[in-house]
Amino acid sequence: MSELSPQAQEVFWAFNRAASGKPDDWHYLPAIAAALRAAADEVIPSPALRIGGYDEYAQGSLAAQLKYRGKLLEIIAELEAQ
Repeated sequence: MSELSPQAQEVFWAFNRAASGKPDDWHYLPAIAAALRAAADEVIPSPALRIGGYDEYAQGSLAAQLKYRGKLLEIIAELEAQ
C-alpha cells in the first residue's frame, strides 16, 4: 500500500481515532471515502448543478467552493485508490 498525502493521512487518522482508536485500520478507507464524497456532494454541489447569472461576489464564492470541492475529491480519490 502506498503512502497517503498529509491531507489524506490526517483524515484517515482522525477517523480511526474516533472509530477504533487504532492508527492503521485500512479497511475503513472505502467508508471514509464514501462519507467524504457524500459530504462534498451535499455541501458543495457538482458544477453541473450551477445556474447562470451570478453576480461578482457569487462567482468568487462559487470559485472558492469548487476549489475546495476539488481538494476534497483529490483526497477521496487517493483513499479509494488504496
